[in-house]
Amino acid sequence: MEKTLSHTPLTYEDTGKGPVVVLLHGFAEDSTLWKHQVALLAPHYRVIAPDWPGSGLSPLGPGEPPGAGEPSMESFAGLLHTLLVHERIDRAVVIGHSMGGYVALAFAEAYPDFVAGLGLFHSTAFADTPEKIQTRKRGQAFIRENGAALFIKQSTPNLFADAFKATHAGEVTALLQRGDHFQPEALIGYYEAMLQRPDRTHVLTGSTVPVLLIAGAQDNAVPLADSLRQAALAPTTFFHILAGTAHMGMWEAREASGRILLEYLAYVYKQ
Repeated sequence: MEKTLSHTPLTYEDTGKGPVVVLLHGFAEDSTLWKHQVALLAPHYRVIAPDWPGSGLSPLGPGEPPGAGEPSMESFAGLLHTLLVHERIDRAVVIGHSMGGYVALAFAEAYPDFVAGLGLFHSTAFADTPEKIQTRKRGQAFIRENGAALFIKQSTPNLFADAFKATHAGEVTALLQRGDHFQPEALIGYYEAMLQRPDRTHVLTGSTVPVLLIAGAQDNAVPLADSLRQAALAPTTFFHILAGTAHMGMWEAREASGRILLEYLAYVYKQ
């Protein structure tokens, strides 16, 4: 069921019944990124999947704090907290893809009592390297000059492994076409939010809940070496490497990632 959170720009999918799983999409994506996982999990869990302001069905518009104004990982975490309180949810497994993982970390830092489990799907708690900072700034400059649609058309294919692009060209093309719906201001703001985010490895080292890490063997956006470094940080970590997969494992390896999610959630909720 599609819902809109009152007095905020946030629209979200709320599907299924049972223990709660929150799926957070990343940069230049929307909640439909998780459509395969939502279909798999909804028979067993209540799945919440928001569209960040400026993505999907959530407009870039004024909203009451938290979450109003310039985007940040902290403001998005505040929006998620408002959503959960509104839905009378006091505990959930929170899993984020890429930028969504940054929000999940900020949420776990600010609202630890709400977190039953924390998942980073092609994401990292480490701060940006100098090289990554320059890449993000170049992305901002490109969007200002050329717009959001062309940026997504040129950058998104690089997030998939070559083998997947060759066999699923139609799916990749459909994702690229969603770039027509993004405003340049939204993507530039997301980039700025990512540039400002701090290192949050302390969230992993201090975690009292099981942490799930899913890495792509061919991921250039979050290198496997970074994921391997993270694997030893939390006291309890479920770490998986998706072979032949780049940065979009929920599409590239949907069956394997589905099994991983079900096993992890069964452990967390002891089902």
